[in-house]
Amino acid sequence: MNIQYLHPSDQIVMMMERIYSYGMTTTSGGNLSIVDENGDMWITPASVDKGELTRQDIVCVKADGSIVGKHRPSSEYPFHKLIYEQRPDLKAVVHAHPPALVAFSVVRQIPNVELLPHDYRICGTVGMAPYGLPGSMELGHHIANVFASGINTVMLENHGVVVGGKTLFQAFQRFETLEYCARLEINARRIGTPTELNSNVDIVALEPELTEFVPATISSEEREARREMCKLIHRSYEQQLFTSTQGTFSQRLSDDSIITTPYNMDRKYLQPEDLVRIKDGQREAGKVPSRSIKLQQAIYSSQPHIRSIILAHPPNIMAFAITNEDFDSRIIPESYILLRDIPKVPHDDLYTKELDVAKLLTPQTPIVIGQNCCAIVTGTSLLSTFDRLEVAEYSAMAVISAKALGSIIHMEPARIDEIDVAFKLK
Repeated sequence: MNIQYLHPSDQIVMMMERIYSYGMTTTSGGNLSIVDENGDMWITPASVDKGELTRQDIVCVKADGSIVGKHRPSSEYPFHKLIYEQRPDLKAVVHAHPPALVAFSVVRQIPNVELLPHDYRICGTVGMAPYGLPGSMELGHHIANVFASGINTVMLENHGVVVGGKTLFQAFQRFETLEYCARLEINARRIGTPTELNSNVDIVALEPELTEFVPATISSEEREARREMCKLIHRSYEQQLFTSTQGTFSQRLSDDSIITTPYNMDRKYLQPEDLVRIKDGQREAGKVPSRSIKLQQAIYSSQPHIRSIILAHPPNIMAFAITNEDFDSRIIPESYILLRDIPKVPHDDLYTKELDVAKLLTPQTPIVIGQNCCAIVTGTSLLSTFDRLEVAEYSAMAVISAKALGSIIHMEPARIDEIDVAFKLK
């Protein structure tokens, strides 16, 4: 979906609905704005339920200062106006109070955006604005001064975050990514010490240059695979297993071609036609596949039992990826049955030693964690792989929560042997 073809009012309603439904703002909190080609600002209204916002509620503040609409503009209008004056290159602003970012704001710290490969690329340097009374010109100047330095993502002391972008989607992308970084770091600190990514590889340079092909036909099998993949991709996003820009689904067809997610397209809105087919080392014409395609190809070529792969970055599993803590699945029977042993591999191996990583993914080892990167989840079908991802994330959440209660007691070896026999795991 290209939201640039939507009216500013519709863009704002769509994004506010998204922010509210994912628990990243409250009924009364948060505000969004867009400046259009005429210099008019479209902004959320003051004192209107963010969970019931409609396009008729959005206020237009004209370039001459006159107001069009049935409501007053947001009380935070002053800082929106000042940001646009300082940064005419920005055309959209997102402000909200998601709990993880509020946690950082009240200790006056900035989330680390260098724990995973792509977060700094999205957020850039994150600034901190001094406290100011909400709605005041003082707060507006504090925020605008940080934006004036070229920073696009600004934490507010004891308040929340303000993010700017050339489009509302870009601003949302930065906002969502920073909130994800905050949740990830909080989870990691509950179990250990987060470690920044230390990589010697240029992911972009290692990306394969695939020639294009034009599919002659689309089989019923492929159509069904695309439909099912999109359904589960959307579910993954709704359950916060994916973010808008991170997360890869892949499925092998009977002719050994691969259907995979595209690079840098919003996961929430992916449609069957957006997915990319890879056949005989070529990519479907006009489409760019996920950057993990070399790893996907290595896994499928070396592991015939694997029919589907998901690469994901859920914040609880990834807490183990960015610390030295091991993720032990022997907590309840379901976790052990579906997850088994979960080794970690160095980040760079995912891009330079793909076959070595692929060889680890046996039936006894269906998941591998890439340090400071992702969880690689495999299965014999798309649904079984997705189920395994869910169980892994919920199990990781349970382990992190359990550490606040006391020492974790794993199932004894005799109990594991009993499960192995009963479920024919060995």
